[in-house]
Amino acid sequence: MRVLGVDPGAVSGAYALLGEHPKETHVGDVPVVDRQVNAAEWSRIVRYCSPDVVVIERVGAMPKQGVSSTFRFGMGAGLIRGVVAGASLPIVDAVPAVWKRHFKLDGDPERSRALAIRRFPKIEGLARKKDHNRADALLIAVWHLETRGDPV
Repeated sequence: MRVLGVDPGAVSGAYALLGEHPKETHVGDVPVVDRQVNAAEWSRIVRYCSPDVVVIERVGAMPKQGVSSTFRFGMGAGLIRGVVAGASLPIVDAVPAVWKRHFKLDGDPERSRALAIRRFPKIEGLARKKDHNRADALLIAVWHLETRGDPV
């Protein structure tokens, strides 16, 4: 089973493909142009990844986030979901509290990045602190497989 995990964002979204073979597993950033999700390029990536299911973190407005930031974030998350739906792929919602509890994580992005590196030491693209969104996307995909009975 090929699972595409997605941590949405307006300008900092990330994805991770968990393939059936280790060489198929990779992480990347959701493409952005002019501070907006590039839907055409995202569509190309989704088609290229050819997942069986897409697991997207369920997001919402955050306290103390400005109106324009909230709008941009919602637009980005909506474009990400819309492209996946337009590709007729099944979408599974990953509730942050649920998938993070599965891994005994809190809100510290460094802990999720460290866990992803420990579990997937050969995956490139997790070395920088700002790669925590990629790590989250990878763990979201792993969470889906592990809670569906297909351990990674």
